[in-house]
Amino acid sequence: MSTAGQAVGTGGGKGAGTGGTEAVDKAQYVMAGFLVLVGGFVVWDASTLTEGYADQPVHAYTFPYVIGAVLVLLGVALAVATARGDQPQAEDGEDVDLTQGTDLRTLGLLCAVLVGNLLLIDWLGWAITGALLFTGATWALGSRTWVRNLAVGTALSIGSWYGFYVGLGVPIPAGILDGIL
Repeated sequence: MSTAGQAVGTGGGKGAGTGGTEAVDKAQYVMAGFLVLVGGFVVWDASTLTEGYADQPVHAYTFPYVIGAVLVLLGVALAVATARGDQPQAEDGEDVDLTQGTDLRTLGLLCAVLVGNLLLIDWLGWAITGALLFTGATWALGSRTWVRNLAVGTALSIGSWYGFYVGLGVPIPAGILDGIL
């Protein structure tokens, strides 16, 4: 009988065995308020958009209204859940050791790869710098399979270049490969 009472008492994300006397997590209320404010701003901003063309099936303001309304609803739901005593639970599958400090070497290498991409993209183009970005990021994070990383990075960067430039019509710098791609 006591097992059934414990199972009922620990549901809903509340602290197990504490009898509901845990402190209220005020950060959840801050997050709920932030969601409501951002959602309200998005809805207000959508109301300032013009209709565009009359023959469009979906107008420019449709998606901002939907996104803003969902943000407001999520903020209200979070506030209600917090008021009911629901607490966020730590993810058991996360394998991060919080006692270790930040790996500044890895962080610096990743920043250097990103800055290098920013500096070289206009000259070399996305197809080359995207491959170098992927290869450099995987190297900074510990992978030592250079050929595979470069092959995957090249395939991803050329595929994304064609996807954006040809598929979506978004011009991405071709750099020294202009006329070849």
